Parts: sequence; C-alpha cells; structure tokens
Amino acid sequence: MSFPARSNRLPTLFPALVLLLSAVICSCGGSSTKASNPPSSPTPPAPPSPAPTPTPTTMPTSQHVVLVMEENQSYTSVAGNMTAWPHLNALIKAGSLSSNYYADGHPSIPNYFMLTTGQPLTFDDTSTKVWDVDNIARRMLSAKVTFKVYAEGIKQGYLGGNTGLYVIRHNPFAMLSDVALNPTVANQVIQPFTQFTTDAANKTLPAFSFVVPDLNDDAHNGTPQAADNWLQSNVIGPLAASPAFQTGGDGLLIVLFDESVDTDITNGGGHVVAAFWGPITKTGYTQTSKNLYQHQNMLRTVMEVLSLSNPPGAAAAVPDMNEFFNLK
Repeated sequence: MSFPARSNRLPTLFPALVLLLSAVICSCGGSSTKASNPPSSPTPPAPPSPAPTPTPTTMPTSQHVVLVMEENQSYTSVAGNMTAWPHLNALIKAGSLSSNYYADGHPSIPNYFMLTTGQPLTFDDTSTKVWDVDNIARRMLSAKVTFKVYAEGIKQGYLGGNTGLYVIRHNPFAMLSDVALNPTVANQVIQPFTQFTTDAANKTLPAFSFVVPDLNDDAHNGTPQAADNWLQSNVIGPLAASPAFQTGGDGLLIVLFDESVDTDITNGGGHVVAAFWGPITKTGYTQTSKNLYQHQNMLRTVMEVLSLSNPPGAAAAVPDMNEFFNLK
C-alpha cells in the first residue's frame, strides 16, 4: 500500500511563528531587562482660601449725641466758605459732610417737626399747637434715654411762645404732648442754654442734646460769622475738651441747617449742609453715594445711634445715613 508524500512546509513556517510569538511577548511587557518607572507622587490639594473679612454694617451707638440747629443758609454759602464759616468748615474737614441733603419745606416749622416726628404737621410758622403724635421724645421717655433741649433766651421748663430772640417754632419739643402736657417732664427736659455749658464742663450731658441758638446766633437774623463764632465758642470748643469726643469716645456732634434760602425749593426746602463730627464718624469724608437725604433720614439716623428702633412717620421708610460713620 502506498502512502502520500510527506509535506515539506513545516520547516518553512516555523521561523515565522517564532518571530510572531516573540513580538507578542515583548508587547505584553514580557521583557525582564527593561526597568519600570516609579509611580509619580500625587499633587497635594491647594490650601483653602482665607475667608473674606466681612464688611461692617452695624451703626455705632452713642450716649453723647448733640444736634445743633442753624438757620436759612444755602449749601453753597456754607460748605467751603472759609470766610463766613471757618470753624464749621474746619469741623467738616475733621468729620463728614452730606453733599446731597435737602430740607423738607419752607418755612421753618415743618422741618423741625420732620426731624422729631417724621411728619411736617404744619406749615404755619406762628402755630403753637400741641401735637399728640408718635415722636422721638416719646420713644426716649419710654426707653429711658436721657435728653435735654438747651435753648437760648428761656428759663428751665419754659413752654410759652416767642420771647425776645427765642422762637418756639425752633423748639418742636415744646409742642409735643409728651413734653408740653407734662410739666414735670418739661422741667427736666427744657433747659436754658447756660445749662449746656455747665453739663459739658461737668461731663453730665444727656444721651441726646438738642441745641437751639437764638435768632442772632443761628444765622437767622445775625451774620454767618457771628453764628460760626458762637458755634465754636459755645459748642465745638467745650465738646472737644470732653473725653466723649476724643479718641476712643462715643461722641457725635451734628450741625444741621433747617432750610435753605426761600428761593431754593428743591425737594421742598432746598439744599443745606448736614455735618457730622466725633470719634464715631469718618474723618475727612464727603458723601460719595447718590442718596438723597432729608430730615426724615436724620431722624432715623439719630434714633439708630441712640439704639431706638422703629422710627416714626416717614423715617420708617427711608435709609439711615450710615455712610458717614465708622461702622461696626
């Protein structure tokens, strides 16, 4: 029986098969002669960013607030006028100035009531009506915050009308029922201006002082220079000597004009100066915001500094003037 001839192809395919297997082994990392790279170290996480410093937003408080009223001068005749008002402008340079402050109306009396009740109440400068409305005096009495009205030309507890150079329209507290209808409170609160000098020297000023110069000393009848000199001698000088108005104290002096000249009726009562000075106010600051400020804003601001909440009338719906203060 014959067998088929033996194939000669195997020797020819074997070398090729060996080369193919070698390539597969090398591709799978089978070589023991090649050193492997060590694993790289992981990148450490970035340290957390420091928390931003919160912006202060709380109004400072004070137990030594003094508000001095001046009369019937336009903003441009006062701010920067070193000839007529050198002492007041020096005070402004050391403190803060609102450059967009407007009175609420003409004549005087609605402005004084807006400052104390948040309402104009009347536009009759001859009115002596006693008003039973919510007001800053009522709030101070309720919270036992001490306050006094220091007015030139009157005696302690005086509740009468105009006398000499004193006019009742510049003293709204004498027409608020909480004072006017309570002789005991009136006797405690309404003081002749000479008592301010004594209290300042004795460091016994109340938490809130409302200063009413007479018609000659508030620039209503007298000259601006006379009003400026009176302000320096009788208010700024004595307060500057008080620890409350020195570094670390809590003093706040506000010099405010009730209304501008009669021909300026912008926003009701025209453009006026409102100046702040004391350790709790910014130094050398002039208003940078575009806010319109009026007497209702001032009422709210004073009440906040005195830690009195819920201001009355229009003061409840307007912002305070915190941009002029060193906030906490």
